[in-house]
Amino acid sequence: MAYKRFTASAKCLLPDERYHSKLMAKFINCLMWEGKKTVARSIVYDAMTIIADKIKDATPLEVFEKAIDNCKPMIEVRSRRVGGANYQVPKQVGGKRQLSLAIRWIREAVRAGKGRPTGQRLASELMDAFRGEGTAVTTKENVHRMAEANKAFAHFSW
Repeated sequence: MAYKRFTASAKCLLPDERYHSKLMAKFINCLMWEGKKTVARSIVYDAMTIIADKIKDATPLEVFEKAIDNCKPMIEVRSRRVGGANYQVPKQVGGKRQLSLAIRWIREAVRAGKGRPTGQRLASELMDAFRGEGTAVTTKENVHRMAEANKAFAHFSW
């Protein structure tokens, strides 16, 4: 008799303990390295503590959610081969992909910075993204700029 294994999916993602947010739990899971979830959790919670100390007019969860929203791209370019030539075709981004790209860009910006503890780098990147600045927001603006430059190839969209 074959036994069916339980697999965790995004639908049964439990919210994190401190902020009771599924978005925070997803971010912790994406930040996790080599299965060390407690390390990722402590990094995120340290960053939230730093944010709470520095920004008084908003809660850390509001700063986090607005930072993620400011990093979400509306449009991206996808490579499309037409008649022997490759074109960068602009395409609208779905909701799940927007979230995954925003989390990925923030994570990569944090990992690229060196010299300070990861919690401090994450806090500064989230505060910058909250204000509409920072590496992740710059990446989003570059993607939008590429899509605007290749608007002429939009008719190749599928």
